[in-house]
Amino acid sequence: MTAEEKTKIEERIVDVLKTVYDPEIPVNIYDLGLIYKIDVKDNCDVDIDMTFTAPSCPAADFILEDVRQKVDSLEGVKNAVVNLVFEPIWDQSMMTEEARVELGFE
Repeated sequence: MTAEEKTKIEERIVDVLKTVYDPEIPVNIYDLGLIYKIDVKDNCDVDIDMTFTAPSCPAADFILEDVRQKVDSLEGVKNAVVNLVFEPIWDQSMMTEEARVELGFE
């Protein structure tokens, strides 16, 4: 797989991640800064490291499965693995400027 092909797949992944929301927060998980890593491998497998705003997120299972299904369904993705991580600990500085404005932090 070429670097250009990987970049296109990563862009599609980011686009689909922007459609995933925590039901309690009106900002998508990508702009919230919950996605730590997107790794598109040469064999078309994708590893994603993500976190939550709090370790006890009641919607965690739903959100993780939503991410996995949406990324798995993309053209060019063979298999998506979503890893839940808590290092580094998420904080508000990880949000995009748009997310901070939307949530009233700016």
